[in-house]
Amino acid sequence: MPPSDIVKQNVAAHWGRRAAHFDADFGHSIRTPEERAAWDRVFALTLVGREGLRALDVGCGTGFLSLELAARGHRVTGIDFAPEMLALAQEKAGAAGAAIQFEEADAENLPFVPASFDLVITRHVLWTLPHPEAAIGEWIRVLRPGGRLAVIDGHSLVAPGEEQSFSARRSAEYAPISDQLPFLKGKPQEDIEALLRAKGLVAVGGDPLADVIMAQNQRAAAEGEELHPRRRYVVWGDVPPAST
Repeated sequence: MPPSDIVKQNVAAHWGRRAAHFDADFGHSIRTPEERAAWDRVFALTLVGREGLRALDVGCGTGFLSLELAARGHRVTGIDFAPEMLALAQEKAGAAGAAIQFEEADAENLPFVPASFDLVITRHVLWTLPHPEAAIGEWIRVLRPGGRLAVIDGHSLVAPGEEQSFSARRSAEYAPISDQLPFLKGKPQEDIEALLRAKGLVAVGGDPLADVIMAQNQRAAAEGEELHPRRRYVVWGDVPPAST
């Protein structure tokens, strides 16, 4: 269902407007051998050899994570509430021959029963949410005992007023609602790790994605672009196993 409140309507409108050109932005695709090697390491680190997972990609956009997981043999569902993004994700999945289920849904109110998935993964979604901490609780709700939550995110190092003019955070859709997005500028890796522990997850860990950042910077330099400094990371934690 389409989002009902103005904050989520604005968020959906922004990403719907950007869908057609989303994959051309840095960080939204893999185009170089260095980027491929870096992302392969991230998935190996995050999945730690787990196979045949029932995986949920929250805020899937045009399907970056969904397609990577499907290519590794996992059964994937991707959700987003920008239908334009979902249409492109479905098109890409069809071209790749990937059997991914895409649904229009709200990241803060998932349409799934508890314990539906082995993995919930999300990338650069927390900052877009009006209730990010509650959303994490919702993502954990749909995980099975022993299941893993993985959050790929970032923390801006750019001072206020110095962001790119084309930044989503300064867009016509986000400007009126920015004060209602608690994680608008991102959070440090250690804050997200602490939040996952506070939500009851165990085996919490993280990685600063230094190789991803380096690969993206190398590509940017080769293409004559300059990326503003940012911290990137992946953080993960597991639902405690069922007691016996």
